[in-house]
Amino acid sequence: MRKVHFLTLAALLALVVSGAGAAFARQTTSLVLMGWSSSPEENDALNRQVEAFMEAYPDIDVEVNLVPDYDTTIQAAFASGDPPDVFYVDSSKLPDWAEAGVLDVGTEKIENPDGFYQSLVEVFTYNGEFYCPPKDFSTMTLQYNKDMFDAAGLDYPTADWTWDDLRAAAEALTGTNDQGQTVLGLVTPPNFERWLPFLYQAGGSVLNEDWTEVTLDSDEAREALEFYVGLVRDGFAGPPSAVDAGWGGEAFGEGRVAMAMEGNWVITFLLNGYPDLNWGVTELPAHPSGGEATMAFTVCYGVAADSDNQDAAWTLANYLTSEEGARMVAEEGFGVMPPRVALADAWLAARGEEFKPFIDVAEVAHKWQFPVGFGDVIDTFNAGLQLAFEGQALPEDVIFETAAAAEEVLSR
Repeated sequence: MRKVHFLTLAALLALVVSGAGAAFARQTTSLVLMGWSSSPEENDALNRQVEAFMEAYPDIDVEVNLVPDYDTTIQAAFASGDPPDVFYVDSSKLPDWAEAGVLDVGTEKIENPDGFYQSLVEVFTYNGEFYCPPKDFSTMTLQYNKDMFDAAGLDYPTADWTWDDLRAAAEALTGTNDQGQTVLGLVTPPNFERWLPFLYQAGGSVLNEDWTEVTLDSDEAREALEFYVGLVRDGFAGPPSAVDAGWGGEAFGEGRVAMAMEGNWVITFLLNGYPDLNWGVTELPAHPSGGEATMAFTVCYGVAADSDNQDAAWTLANYLTSEEGARMVAEEGFGVMPPRVALADAWLAARGEEFKPFIDVAEVAHKWQFPVGFGDVIDTFNAGLQLAFEGQALPEDVIFETAAAAEEVLSR
């Protein structure tokens, strides 16, 4: 009798344990992480991060969805009311998406915010709220072709260079190559973001700090644009198209320009595509008065305001941007840099000390971010800059028209 009773209890216990296991399985939370596809190496690194996260949190399952047409796809997801739980937020999109209410506020939910570069925290802070933890970032520096400098008998650029040094070198390095092709001293893309460092170095600004006043129409802005356009007008620089290239990195890699101003995304591009190129990196030249500035381009992990799994989503976002989680990417040494100050050495150890200028300029980097609807202003500037390059517009006219477009946006 006792034996039968014992077996019955064992059977019942097995059923209870089995049922508990089934209940536990049913409690697994499923998340969707959406972003855009980067290089195969970076995509693989993200997948490894997520796999490590799921090992640490076995009750959370994450589907990584990297889509080709990200902006269209994410907007459709917002409109449907069924957005991904965690998603990439480019710094330029933060004001729009915060205003639209699609982002959960991270001020009280982001872990160890003091460990991030302060400039990145400022990028993702809007109306006093820290919305999302930075994923990684890139800064603009000056790249230079060592062989071309050697052939011209010029010293390599240094962090002490000013605009005057940049102009003198660009003039000396402009000429023709062995194939009879034009080689320019500097590539100057006709883009707002490439010109902005010169504006900030000159002491100018686009808007005041709280975005209530347009400050672009200034002597500083006119000086900065006159310098930028003057390089092209005098034949020492030009847009990528002037040397049959699609962008500045390609123009530099092909040896059609001696200097370029790109972010650290150019590192992998050049090392993989142009392994024999002999090149170096330094900080962007400063204004003759000493003003230093560059641009920071960054992305954060946003958590959807409409997510049904916000606690799990924040657990994922915090893990991916923690010192532990972000170290996996830092130690791979990809072009993008880790968002935490403590990981700078790990990135340099993997990538190379010669790329330290990208990190050094982080504290003088300005954010690539403007108010909702500012795309019209950027388009106005870019169109005007192209006309100025072609001699069909004056720099002061470009400034005036861009400022007017900005006034219109702020008045809406």
